[in-house]
Amino acid sequence: MSKVIISCAVTGSVHTPTMSPHLPCTPDEIAAQSIEAAEAGAAVLHLHARDPQTGRPTADPNVFMQFLPRIKQSTDAVVNITTGGSQTMTIEERLAAPLRASPELCSLNMGSMNFGLYPMLNKYKTFQHDWEAPYLEASRDGIFKNTFKDIENILDRLGKGHGTRFEFECYDTGHLYTLAHFLDRKLVTPPLFVQTIFGILGGTGADTENLVHMKRLADKLFGDQYRWSVMAAGRHQMPFITMGAINGASVRVGLEDSLFAGKGRLAQSNAEQVRLIRSILEPLSLQIATPAEAREMLALKGGDNVAF
Repeated sequence: MSKVIISCAVTGSVHTPTMSPHLPCTPDEIAAQSIEAAEAGAAVLHLHARDPQTGRPTADPNVFMQFLPRIKQSTDAVVNITTGGSQTMTIEERLAAPLRASPELCSLNMGSMNFGLYPMLNKYKTFQHDWEAPYLEASRDGIFKNTFKDIENILDRLGKGHGTRFEFECYDTGHLYTLAHFLDRKLVTPPLFVQTIFGILGGTGADTENLVHMKRLADKLFGDQYRWSVMAAGRHQMPFITMGAINGASVRVGLEDSLFAGKGRLAQSNAEQVRLIRSILEPLSLQIATPAEAREMLALKGGDNVAF
């Protein structure tokens, strides 16, 4: 079995500030929590940005540039910048920061989908900011758009244009077939970093059978040409990624995916989740990959070849 790459999704665009006082929103908070997560053992840091005043997800590259250089100066972790942003952003908005930063790695969603956040409205009576409730409600009638043309555009402009490689986010079996389509067309090159995602409303549910099926299907489509990783939303995070790791996967933690570090207990930081998964995996004789090992496993261009 390969060493386990721990990715940490530090803030994302799913949760809102009301949901946890520990969700990093300002550039200072994002930088500090990213550095701490790397020190705890995360080899890859998956990053979004937020408006420093309101905590609303933003695609502004100037905000990204307030924390990206600080993270690079303080850690050797691989920086993975979102191209997903949020479903309220256009493709051009979503690409603005990665095109400026030219990172080693970017996330890339493998299909358009419903992405339901609106059930979280039932958990809170009031919100800190005016934007939060409408933002969650908008997901009831919104589409997270990732067409074949969108994917081709990202592969060309970031992959071909910047030497950036991708964390291919697959929320359903159809997304694996879409990735295989791009592999057949030679628009993506192995080793593929395939992130199978479970528990998002609109995507594949967090059931053990689905985990096994997604792995079996990825093996069929990609053979030895991919590195598998698993993430799961909310309460499914730790048990599901543990099952994945036991079966040969790398894992993703972070406050983007879950705000908790145990039943009813908010995680105090991203690093707490990194330390928690390490405390589970290492006693199982699973070794944790360093950033240098992750770069080799994923064939990345190296931290000296980014623009931040």
